[in-house]
Amino acid sequence: MQCSCVLCRCLAVWRRRDARRLLGPIAVMALAAPLAYPAGVAYGDERLVFRLPVDAPVTDPFRPSEDPYGSGNRGIEYDTEPGDVVRAAAAGTVVFSGAVAGSLHVTIDHGGGLVSSYSYLQRISVRAGVEVTPSQVIAIAGDRLHFGVRANGSYVDPFGFIGVRRIRVRLVPLRRDGRSPIRARP
Repeated sequence: MQCSCVLCRCLAVWRRRDARRLLGPIAVMALAAPLAYPAGVAYGDERLVFRLPVDAPVTDPFRPSEDPYGSGNRGIEYDTEPGDVVRAAAAGTVVFSGAVAGSLHVTIDHGGGLVSSYSYLQRISVRAGVEVTPSQVIAIAGDRLHFGVRANGSYVDPFGFIGVRRIRVRLVPLRRDGRSPIRARP
């Protein structure tokens, strides 16, 4: 089964010789641009990579609203079973752990303006002020789990952080005669 991520699809097109000749190196940079992180999201010197908080199907993906009070989904809704384990998506400090309007919630500050939240929990395993590691158990899920991410105070799509790694693209110029470039040695 072939990978269907944006980069792999771009590289598949790029491998075709006619596309390389017509598109040029600028096309690769433009196609790779959506892989960048939102501005200001960093964790020390390393870029932050999230893991899935639960192993459950998504019932409602991120849907941004048009205004601050409009309808939408400011996170990802998972169809969990009561008793499913909820894990921290990344390392950070628990800044809130408790009840809001009759349901349990946990909020983790990852630094660099990045905060994740876990809502509609059955039981909480951490308290405010505790440092958590990636994949550490933080709670037990209820009938559903809402996972949200805020970057510098604004809700962003959590899928943009799950499994994303920073990559460096090295462009190799074509020969003047249009043939493939000389292959670099590993």
